[in-house]
Amino acid sequence: MSGIVSFLLGPEPPARLDKAVARDVPAEAHLSRSRLARLLGEGRVRVNGRVAGAKDRAAEGDRVEIDVPEAATPDDQPEAIPLSILHEDDDLLVVDKPAGMVVHPAPGTPSGTLVNALLHHLGGDLSGVGGARRPGIVHRIDKDTSGLLVVAKSDRAHHALAAQFAAHTAERRYLALCFGVPDPADPRLRGLRGVSWEGATLKVATHLVRHRTDRQRQAVTWDAGRHAVTRVEVVEAYGAAALVACRLETGRTHQIRVHLQYAGHGLIGDPVYGGTRRLPSSQPGAEAARAFPRQALHAETLGFEHPADGARMRFRAPIPDDMATLMERLNPSRR
Repeated sequence: MSGIVSFLLGPEPPARLDKAVARDVPAEAHLSRSRLARLLGEGRVRVNGRVAGAKDRAAEGDRVEIDVPEAATPDDQPEAIPLSILHEDDDLLVVDKPAGMVVHPAPGTPSGTLVNALLHHLGGDLSGVGGARRPGIVHRIDKDTSGLLVVAKSDRAHHALAAQFAAHTAERRYLALCFGVPDPADPRLRGLRGVSWEGATLKVATHLVRHRTDRQRQAVTWDAGRHAVTRVEVVEAYGAAALVACRLETGRTHQIRVHLQYAGHGLIGDPVYGGTRRLPSSQPGAEAARAFPRQALHAETLGFEHPADGARMRFRAPIPDDMATLMERLNPSRR
């Protein structure tokens, strides 16, 4: 949406203007809190005819006018990169991202990303959320994680999907190959803060914060950061390794990787959180696990309500060939 958004502040608004505007701005304006903060900082918000700031006082009945500019065309270039699309309609599409593909362009990876591919595929069907016309990436997965992502094609879809992820109503199930086999009988796990068992399901509940010395990593903490909850179930045990299913209650950066490392079951192939751990030479597939070139993590299942009609949608991406081959090496009887 662009143009002037005008509305009155309702009863008992928060004292600060930015919070009051975020509460009362019409939903059809599709303006997120971060977008509103930028518009306030740019002097595009007037209250009772005067330019206002984020910390100004708010009062019931104040008339707010927000000058929303046209969404800008991004600098990112469309690229004809093949995509594995499981579903597409007027509002969204669901993509099975291969391992090795970055989601967003960045200084180190300005091209070859999912966004570049989507810009080519979608053409003009782009979301303007955030002030730039680009594919609506609602959530992300790491470069070397494979699997499912939902992409919004409209502002309405972007906000509706983002709200589901924020409310933890979207279903996200990952498959991972980890060191060791999580076991309710393990006394080490029973004594570890933030770890509990729900029957045979391992629950890890901590806060996550950026690492103090390595800004590319996340770390478990208790007094800062963001709340994070992961549930882990063993699907198959391979002696000194296991295939586990991880369900996200929250979706923090590197959440599964950090939580499994914290529980002593880091991912095979993870160069950041896997450490120097190795499978014993007696374990079938030990050499294949040592040579595995990425974290063995796959976003297998994704479920959400369609933003147009509320219909429940659920998608599943088959486990990729590299992880399937490693599973056969770890358990030769699978062949």
